[in-house]
Amino acid sequence: MRVTLLTHTPEPDKIVAAAARLCYSGADIATIQTRLSGEKGAAMIAKLLSLGHESPLEHVSFTFGIEGVSRALSHQLVRHRIASYSQQSQRYVRMEDFEYVTPPAIADSPEAKALFLAAVEALRRAYASLLAHVPAEDARYVLPNACATKLVATLNARSLYNFFALRCCRRAQWEIRALAWDMLRLVKTAAPHVFGQAGADCLSARGCGKGEMSCGTPYSKSELDGGQHEPSRRS
Repeated sequence: MRVTLLTHTPEPDKIVAAAARLCYSGADIATIQTRLSGEKGAAMIAKLLSLGHESPLEHVSFTFGIEGVSRALSHQLVRHRIASYSQQSQRYVRMEDFEYVTPPAIADSPEAKALFLAAVEALRRAYASLLAHVPAEDARYVLPNACATKLVATLNARSLYNFFALRCCRRAQWEIRALAWDMLRLVKTAAPHVFGQAGADCLSARGCGKGEMSCGTPYSKSELDGGQHEPSRRS
């Protein structure tokens, strides 16, 4: 898996702080921006998040390059609908030598791994044979969920908060959880105040809201190493 932050709204912390303050100020925007420099801006964002006033987060967006993930992951990712996606097409891109993602549980079992690799190779051969008879758009029907794909994804900060709350959780599927932690690490570097409270619900002030669906094992501070590194991808 390779995740990069391709671009984002310039000075996202400053933009969000100014947008939030504007709602309660009679001053012009330039004056608001001047007043909210440094720690004042950080304090404004902290207050914003504590109040649950999330609409100013929509003014900043982040664009990611995502590679080496499975189609199983991409089908989960695009369920986050307040976002923009561009994905490698299996209709127009021939996939004879497709890369694939091996789940850790399969990689850790010699028997399961042998079965998995045999199945992938059989599908690879079937796909190549089908290309001799039908268009790629029809041959792709035999490609597995493990087939690797590439995407460019753009989400605003409010959508990212929702994404992290759901996908950084231990209950999230292992691959999209790994993606979420990679993305969170990148945006925290770009906008540390905006994403100061982002992550799995158990890490937020409100705590886990999943009730009987909770995993019952919140992340610990030591496990997260101060919140700067993702937990184990195999947990």
